[in-house]
Amino acid sequence: MPILRALLVAPVVLTLLALGTASLPSEPHLTPASPHLHRLVAEGDAPAAALLAGPSASAPYGTYGSAGPGIRPGDRFRAGSITKTFVATVVLQLVDEGELRLSDSVEAHLPGLIRGQGNDGARITLRSLLTHTSGLYDYTEALPATDPAVTGAAGPSAQPLAPGTAIRTALAHAPATAPGAYAYSNTNYVLLGLIVQRVTGHPYAAEIQRRVLTPLHLSGTSLPGARSALPVPHSRGYHRSADDGTLRDVTAIDPRIAGAAGELVSTLADLNHFYAALLGGRLLSPAQLATLLDTRAADGRYGMGVYPQRLSCGTTVWGHDGHITGSYVRTAATVDGLHVFTFRVNTDALPGPALQAALLEAEFCGSRTT
Repeated sequence: MPILRALLVAPVVLTLLALGTASLPSEPHLTPASPHLHRLVAEGDAPAAALLAGPSASAPYGTYGSAGPGIRPGDRFRAGSITKTFVATVVLQLVDEGELRLSDSVEAHLPGLIRGQGNDGARITLRSLLTHTSGLYDYTEALPATDPAVTGAAGPSAQPLAPGTAIRTALAHAPATAPGAYAYSNTNYVLLGLIVQRVTGHPYAAEIQRRVLTPLHLSGTSLPGARSALPVPHSRGYHRSADDGTLRDVTAIDPRIAGAAGELVSTLADLNHFYAALLGGRLLSPAQLATLLDTRAADGRYGMGVYPQRLSCGTTVWGHDGHITGSYVRTAATVDGLHVFTFRVNTDALPGPALQAALLEAEFCGSRTT
């Protein structure tokens, strides 16, 4: 699992973390929530948690479980850095079409943009952006904690962070790592969003809609742009104060601060459907799917918009997590896309690594009741 990096700094952290056509599991097989799901509520400071596994032959809409009040199977929620898998998919499709090459430099597509403080766009390739080996400073590390967009406030005072501002923020700093070293940075995917627009003439959100959401009928998934309200149905999203433990409703935020690094809104069923289709070969050619899963550039820690996690039973699962104001979600799947699992909580309090691993072990290693 990659080291989580802050997209929105304290007090709210933002980490940019199927086979049917229905985006809402209108008839999911309901199952008693696992002890681990209840632990997300009891130990993880989450008001509520939910999971969806499948679909399967016995449960074509998936197997759903929940713990805590006010959370439902078809809720829309903010998916944070899971956006990166969608962006990487579009980039690799453009590579397949000959519009891009992974060896292309950033300078070739965005001339003059990446310069200063030791940063050089001529030395940064698309491959290094996709694999977080560019060395670019993560712009989210420099965001002020008092920014209304950071704290989840919505209204006239909120100042969205445009991609250009995000890049300038990153370029005010020297590279975070030596060239070629892995370091998770949201700046990489903001740049990829700009490159997609430069090459296609369309915003990255429009290309994701045309190439992924529409073909897969992911009607519960959207890239909201300036829309601060979540589509209905949705549960509320909360931030728990570190000072007194109180919950604050942060459902409405301006997601433009995340952009191509994390603005996606989705559902449990849509995320399962997307990763099943992606890993099952429905969105990429065999060559580009192999490239997506190639972790050699990042020392085994990250592919291109996905990362592996090896479980105790020997199974390696692939996917991503998303951590954004009011929400945390994790999707994992077997490499063939036949077994997909997503869980979420409606708060930005991060579940501990051990608790997350317990959920994945229970699902993929056959110990669901332990």
